[in-house]
Amino acid sequence: MGHTPVFKPYDSDQMQLLPPSLEELITENHPARIVKKIIDQIDIRPINRKYKGGGASSYHPRMLLKVLVYGYLTNTYSSRKLEEQVRQNIHFMWLCGMKTPDHNTINRFRSEKLSDILKQIFSQIVLLLAEEGIVSLKEALFTDGTKIESAANRYTFVWGKSIKTSKERIKSQLDDLWKYAQGVAAEELKDTSPSDFEQVDAEQVRKTIAKIDRALEDKQVDKKVKQKLNYARKNWSDNLERYEDQEKKMGSRNSMSKTDPDATFMRMKEDHMLNGQLKPGYNLQISTQNQFILNYSLHCNPTDTLTLPAHLQQYEDLYGLTPSALVADAGYGSDENYSLLESKQIAAYIKYGSFDQNQKGKQRPFSMEGLHYNREEDCLYCPMGQKMSLIGFTKRTTASGFQQVSSRYQALNCQGCPLRGQCHKSQGNRIVEVNHRLKAHKEQADKLLNSDQGIRYRKKRAIDVEPVFANIKSNHGFKRFLLKGMTKAEVEIGLLSIAHNLRKWKA
Repeated sequence: MGHTPVFKPYDSDQMQLLPPSLEELITENHPARIVKKIIDQIDIRPINRKYKGGGASSYHPRMLLKVLVYGYLTNTYSSRKLEEQVRQNIHFMWLCGMKTPDHNTINRFRSEKLSDILKQIFSQIVLLLAEEGIVSLKEALFTDGTKIESAANRYTFVWGKSIKTSKERIKSQLDDLWKYAQGVAAEELKDTSPSDFEQVDAEQVRKTIAKIDRALEDKQVDKKVKQKLNYARKNWSDNLERYEDQEKKMGSRNSMSKTDPDATFMRMKEDHMLNGQLKPGYNLQISTQNQFILNYSLHCNPTDTLTLPAHLQQYEDLYGLTPSALVADAGYGSDENYSLLESKQIAAYIKYGSFDQNQKGKQRPFSMEGLHYNREEDCLYCPMGQKMSLIGFTKRTTASGFQQVSSRYQALNCQGCPLRGQCHKSQGNRIVEVNHRLKAHKEQADKLLNSDQGIRYRKKRAIDVEPVFANIKSNHGFKRFLLKGMTKAEVEIGLLSIAHNLRKWKA
């Protein structure tokens, strides 16, 4: 015969003489304790200034900040889920001191009270890390970018090109109507025609259609023209007003989302096929050290190259100093970025587009990089050893307003050259353009990246900044913003960054 099993007694209705304190229920090394400890240390006056005096009392901003930071630390991003947690979860209840803010209060605090000032709170936590010697603000930063989808509807495209096409179509159709009306009522319409306008706007269209209407008032008009005129009267000026508004919101970008005008359509690789679907999103830039986030910034521009100046400026604004070096991949290797880092005396451990190919000795002999340059005579020599003389300069201004100057060199005689087919396919003698400043920057980058320190940095970059993105997106499931608009999305990234740093600090 077997033994009778013995179970531990329990009674869910049992009363306790002294109810347990929440403090006793939270283990000594629990992440909630580090959230409380750190948030209690920081200066929250920037948040306090957002509250108006008088009226009913508000929940304490320090308490709400603890709820949000601990929420983002435990992958609880929705305000409704956070409302649930402050009523059910002992760690949240302890952080709240048993207060129960609802989801509207939590959301208002996140989107209104933390907007524009969360970076000041974030930087204080980074300064605490620096005080403990965990990070150094003067040492090398590892910088990279990733794209995160906006909270906008995915199918609300507004394209700059299609707006331009639509405006051109209205202008052309207005011109046709004018010409038709001139044929029917030449005397009434002998002044300017719509094709004389540099560009059409809503007011011009309104006036022009009114003129056409007056001219055709008592005339026999083709049925189709009448229909087009009715459509034009009802829709065109409103459409143009909408286009102008969209162009203003879009600025220099080529696309935006109707439901989140700050978001730009970017290629996202997050789907399982990794085939890069276009979705509305933001370009997140972070700079890390030992996998701690020291700086974050959000951009509407999908290319990393143009984000570095603003990202670096923010670092200087937050900490009042610059790092000794910056390590980044080829997405940042531009003339503008190399020049900027040189002017700030920051060592640029940044690859350029063809760096990896050059390392493998795959440089093409007929490419511009393969041509020999004589500095004294300021000329190039073609693969046949023929001199290529300086014939002028080309100036270009980049999207950010940066001036690039290239020297133009032309070969003296390519006719009959046995290498011509491999060298170039242009009609006359070969012309090449060389940006000498960029060439010097690339040579300096080669030197730095191939030094012992450079090799160490290149290896470290792959295990410093990239795992942070993997951690945020894969381990903590943050692949899409909850709030619309750049300012509110920045708050979410700030909370994620604070939570990431505290999680890592605790670990």
